[in-house]
Amino acid sequence: MATMNEKDYYAILGVSKDASKQEIQKAFQQKARKLHPDINKAPDAEERFKEVSEAYAVLSDEKKRARYDAMRSGNPFAGAPSSPYGGGGYAGSPFGGSPFDGFPFGGAWTGQRRRGRAAYNPENGADVVVDVELTREEAKHGARRGVTYRHYEPCANCSGTGSMATDHAHTCPTCGGAGSIPVDMASLFGMGTFQVVCPECGGSGKVVAEPCNVCGGSGRTSVTSEAVIEFAPGTHDGDTVRVKGKGHAGTNGAAAGDLVGRAKVAAERLEGRAATGFYLIGFMLPFLAFSAAAGVFTVFAAICLVPLVIGVAMVLTSDVLHRSALWWKRGVMQALNGVGNGLFFALVAVWFTSCSQRMFLAPYSYYYF
Repeated sequence: MATMNEKDYYAILGVSKDASKQEIQKAFQQKARKLHPDINKAPDAEERFKEVSEAYAVLSDEKKRARYDAMRSGNPFAGAPSSPYGGGGYAGSPFGGSPFDGFPFGGAWTGQRRRGRAAYNPENGADVVVDVELTREEAKHGARRGVTYRHYEPCANCSGTGSMATDHAHTCPTCGGAGSIPVDMASLFGMGTFQVVCPECGGSGKVVAEPCNVCGGSGRTSVTSEAVIEFAPGTHDGDTVRVKGKGHAGTNGAAAGDLVGRAKVAAERLEGRAATGFYLIGFMLPFLAFSAAAGVFTVFAAICLVPLVIGVAMVLTSDVLHRSALWWKRGVMQALNGVGNGLFFALVAVWFTSCSQRMFLAPYSYYYF
C-alpha cells in the first residue's frame, strides 16, 4: 500500500496544486457523490470513496495541507508542531515519527477498530497453535517433541510496558480520551455528524507517554523460540496440549497466551482421496437400495455402480492396512454423511424413472385386456 507522501491527493480530487479551498470542496462533493457505496455498487467504489475522503480531509485543512506539501517536496518537518511528548518536530511524536501517521491519515474513514502505533491498549496475547506430526506408535505410547515457532515476547528494552517513562499512559490528544472522533459531513451530504474509531489510540482513549524505540509502544517484539511439548499416551489426531504463557505476549504488559500443540496422526486422519471415497460410497447406496425396491434396478445399475466402484477404489488405495480403528470410524461417519445427502436425490430419481415408465407403457396397456 502506498504511503501518504506517495499519494497525489491533488490528482485524486482532480484539482491543481494551487486550488482554493472552495475548488477542493466542490471537487470532493462531485466525486464523493458518485463513489458513495450506497450509490455506486462497483467493487472498488468503497475503497475509492475512502481515498477521496482522505484526500479531502488533508487538503481542506490548511495546516495539514501545508505539511503534506512540505513532505511531498522532501521536507517532512516543515510546519510541524512541537510534540507534547518531548522533543521538537515529530521525533518524539506518538504517531511514530511521521506527521502522516495520525488522523486523518491513519485510516479513520475505515470505521474499523485498530491499534495505533503508540496506543496504550493492554490486551491479552493470542494462543500460538503448532501442528505436530506423530506416528501411530508415538500417539499410542506418548511422546515428547521439540518445536520451533514465531511469537511475540515482552520487549526487554521497556519491560513490556511499551513506554520508557514511569507514567506510561496519557490521554489521547487526538480524541481527548473518548476513543472516537466526530466527523461532520452535514455541509456535504446533509448526513450530520458520525463517529469513527480514533486511529491513534485504537479506541482505548490512551496513548503511551514515551514510546519505546524498540517495540514502538506495543510492549512486545517478534522472536523465534523453542519449546518441548509432551503428548500423553493414548493421544488421538486433533488432540491438543497447552503450555501456559508460551504464546504471544500481551500488549502493554497484559498476560500472554498459550502455546498449543495439536497432534496430527496420519494413521487416524481422514482426508483427501479416502474421505471422498467414503462419501461416494455412502452417496450411492440410497440409489441402489431404492432402485432395487422400485423394480428399476437394471436401469440404474450401470449409473450407480460406476461411482460406487470408484469410491471403493479410492478407499482401498489409501493405505488401509496401516490405518487405526478411529480412521475407519471417521470413514463410516463420512459415508453416513453421504447417505444423508444422497437419500433425497435417490428418491427424486427413482420417482421420476417410475413415472416415466408408466407414461411410456400406458398407451399399450389395453392390449393386455
